[in-house]
Amino acid sequence: MPLTLWGGTTGRTMRAHWALHELGVEYEAKLIGPRTGETQTEIFRALSIKEKVPVLVDGDLVLTESAAIVTYLGDKYGGLTPSFGSADRARYNEWNSYILTELDAHTLYVIRKHRDLAAVYGEAPAAVETARDGFNKQVKWAEVRLDNAPFAVGDAFSGVDILLTCCLDWACAAGFELGPALDAYRARHHERPAWRSAAKLNYST
Repeated sequence: MPLTLWGGTTGRTMRAHWALHELGVEYEAKLIGPRTGETQTEIFRALSIKEKVPVLVDGDLVLTESAAIVTYLGDKYGGLTPSFGSADRARYNEWNSYILTELDAHTLYVIRKHRDLAAVYGEAPAAVETARDGFNKQVKWAEVRLDNAPFAVGDAFSGVDILLTCCLDWACAAGFELGPALDAYRARHHERPAWRSAAKLNYST
């Protein structure tokens, strides 16, 4: 039975689609978007009462959270994740935590909530400004580590590169200017055939 991935149109759903395309895994795409009413249906809420995408269904397993989905797929299909107990796996976990907290939840999502979705969550100009400053500070950690480095972890493409590239895409859409190392890093990964095919699908609705 093929996997099913629920969700489309966002950078977070793009992460899961991209991982599946990189691994060449056959799956069914349910391209529902957030805040469209589609995540509030009885069918979707039976999968996740969070009412958020992406959601991966693999047999009896229902998995939420984009980083968890990318990591699960990498572990299951033998790609995108370093081996357990290795130094590269430790670095992979470090990068994931950094991307999801310092770049995603604490900065970019704050800006989205209180600027782009202010009608829903309320305006908070001070929070938005603080989030912008925080992103500009924290992204320097990635800038230094990716100066002349093709990949974030070791010498191979991994799930971290998926998560980080999608976050950098989000940052550019939010009006941030990236340094040359991150601009080059992002451009390289946009050349990957799996990124192109996943983006065409994810952003088709």
